[in-house]
Amino acid sequence: MKKILMLATGGTIATLQTDEGKVPQLTSRELLRTVPEIGEICRVDTRQLFQLDSTNIHPDHWKVIAAAIRDAYADYDGFVVTHGTDTMAYTAAALSYMLPNSRKPIVLTGAQNSIGERETDGRRNLLDAFVYASSSCAWGVTIVFDGLVMLGTRAKKLRTKSYHAFSSIGYPEIARIRDRRVYPVLPVPQGLGVPSASLEMDPSVFVLKLVPGIRPDVLALLRPAYRALIVEGFGVGGVPYYASADFAREVGAWVEGGKVVIMTTQVIYEGSDMSVYQVGHHIKERYGVIEAYDMTLEAVVTKTMHLLPQCPDLASFRQAFLTPVACDILLPAGETN
Repeated sequence: MKKILMLATGGTIATLQTDEGKVPQLTSRELLRTVPEIGEICRVDTRQLFQLDSTNIHPDHWKVIAAAIRDAYADYDGFVVTHGTDTMAYTAAALSYMLPNSRKPIVLTGAQNSIGERETDGRRNLLDAFVYASSSCAWGVTIVFDGLVMLGTRAKKLRTKSYHAFSSIGYPEIARIRDRRVYPVLPVPQGLGVPSASLEMDPSVFVLKLVPGIRPDVLALLRPAYRALIVEGFGVGGVPYYASADFAREVGAWVEGGKVVIMTTQVIYEGSDMSVYQVGHHIKERYGVIEAYDMTLEAVVTKTMHLLPQCPDLASFRQAFLTPVACDILLPAGETN
């Protein structure tokens, strides 16, 4: 019987109702007691890392979670992290970069309703997480939710209330779970082992969502405060030019100042392709803006935070950013890092 470490961080799955709304209060042991069937699958130790609504989770918490897994890695066959759904995809992506190529499963799960409610997805999701973590085909950082096993770099929350809250964007689910059985969709990749990477994260990253009529001088105001800018452009990617309002020039000032600029798209599916239109081709070729292609925003943000402390210049950052980690990016034919 495999030995799994459960790390609890709070979230909706652990909430109780108060006069001011739901607040995470149930401990890791209390969560575990609601699903006694888990004891038939594996042996479990538990640790309560935080008791937070995931809205309040930030990069310092990712470091604590990653360090707890790293320090206990040799003692367990897998790990289950209970987490709120609102920022779960960010945490899963961050752990994918901090603990890459893990042969042992690192599974995140949570719920849309408290595990103590009559109508809840919490008990099924928690059981499924342990079913997958105990499986011989389990690997890497994943989110297990509503019977789906999704890579941490590809999962995104798409629904605020439905039990089918998460989807895998631009990449297949790696497995599905039904009636305590794991049905692999993709094989376990080669080259997995004990993860070894920096746990440092630099949160000085700003995400700018373009809207029609936005003024480019906002970029000049942001530039002194941030080391990296992620621009969510329209369609396949590009920045606007409104006669006297030149976004390209302001983006160029960031790059010329040694700062990272990454172009992604607001559209969830199919990614960017800045070569299609002049508004994208010009800024990429002239200023060397990095294109995120089919990466999720969560992966772009957390990968950028992870690479900033490690890359001394833009060239090394570009190479590292465009190097796939946990299937986070699919480069088009002819594109290299």
